[in-house]
Amino acid sequence: MSADNENMEKNQQQEIRTFILLLLLTCAVLIGAAILLWWVPYVGFSNIHPKLPFIMAVCFALVVLFLIGGGLTLIFTIIRGRNLFFNRRIRGVVIRFLFPMLVIVGRCIGMSTDRIRRAFIAINNRLVLVESRQIRPDRLLILLPHCLQNHECDVRITGNIENCKSCGKCTIKGLVRLSKKYKVPISVATGGTLARKIVVEKRPDIIIGVACERDLASGIQDSHPIPVFGILNRRPHGPCFDTDVDLTLVEKGMIIFLEYEKINTEGPGPEDTGQTA
Repeated sequence: MSADNENMEKNQQQEIRTFILLLLLTCAVLIGAAILLWWVPYVGFSNIHPKLPFIMAVCFALVVLFLIGGGLTLIFTIIRGRNLFFNRRIRGVVIRFLFPMLVIVGRCIGMSTDRIRRAFIAINNRLVLVESRQIRPDRLLILLPHCLQNHECDVRITGNIENCKSCGKCTIKGLVRLSKKYKVPISVATGGTLARKIVVEKRPDIIIGVACERDLASGIQDSHPIPVFGILNRRPHGPCFDTDVDLTLVEKGMIIFLEYEKINTEGPGPEDTGQTA
């Protein structure tokens, strides 16, 4: 295993541990809140009816058991990498409900927002892979940020990425070659509004999205229930300026979701690296 793969695996495991830690803390907070909400009116309820405190205790116990069961189901799905029951609904709960709460809990313990987002993206990717099925190339969409294009390039690629002149100054060249090789549509968005418009127009079965932590997290939420497999871009010059992406990761994602027995899965040649030879 190469050093890059080892580092990538270590980072992924760290993000998974971060997510599980935040999930457990969030469950503890919710359980504490449920107990508090039961205990506070306990004295008053007993004055209304002797059995009312017991009824409330049963109701709150069911809520607590539901939270514990949901949290454990999610953790087992993440760890085992197998599609447990209601996996699609689990992903929906993570996206719509748990992630905003994880952000609040993470901030309370001093965790950076980007670290929380990376954990969320890593868990979302794990759930998407567990839920995934093989699809036709035309049902997969590669969605890219405009900042991957070299800032000195005056070619407009947001309407049609094949307008790229293949000069090799950025990774757009390699991405276009991957698109042609696997016959997968690829689009470039200048922002969240255009990205949402592209998704609505194309209605893919699965999206492979490349972006920073903030845009990927919001894109995953906006695109639900369409699964989004997120790949973080690299920012050697800072955010939103001449960014980069690992083409090997993009190609692996394409192979996972496509009917790969019908695809020539040879690794990318020198011309696919997005850089000049």
